[in-house]
Amino acid sequence: MIIRAMRPEDGASVVDIYARGISTGNATFQENAGTWENWDDGHLKECRLVACDDTGRVTGWAGLSGVSSRCVYRGVAEISVYVDPDVQGQGIGKALLSSLITESEALGIWSLEAGIFPENTASIALHKRLGFEEIGLRRGLGRMGYGPMAGQWRDVMLLQRRSTTVGVD
Repeated sequence: MIIRAMRPEDGASVVDIYARGISTGNATFQENAGTWENWDDGHLKECRLVACDDTGRVTGWAGLSGVSSRCVYRGVAEISVYVDPDVQGQGIGKALLSSLITESEALGIWSLEAGIFPENTASIALHKRLGFEEIGLRRGLGRMGYGPMAGQWRDVMLLQRRSTTVGVD
């Protein structure tokens, strides 16, 4: 496996993996993956990573979104990590998240946040293994618009990883 910077030509694979994650019903409130342009507009230009197998096929991706335009939050970002369902459980998510942490700290980001449905226990466990802490449960944050839980209000677990090297003065 290789972790490398995401390129525009990876867009179709990124959107496909995102769509496949959405179809599980436990990844996001987002109902469809949209286009590469949608994805590109919704994520920071920095810290965009893909995992590739030995053939060069994209098997996962990670990226950051801003949490606020206010200057005090310039070092805070929300993370997204998605792995092709066909290759989950092989350490791809861990490699992507570890690399994302390293790259984000190199850019001066001191706090990473993740919002995860409580039912997504594998994702919560991965985040905790890499230093994220549960900081709260956002009860009934949004109503699910699709899938087996359509119409139900969903809770979202909020996890945070505070850097031990950036913003510690």
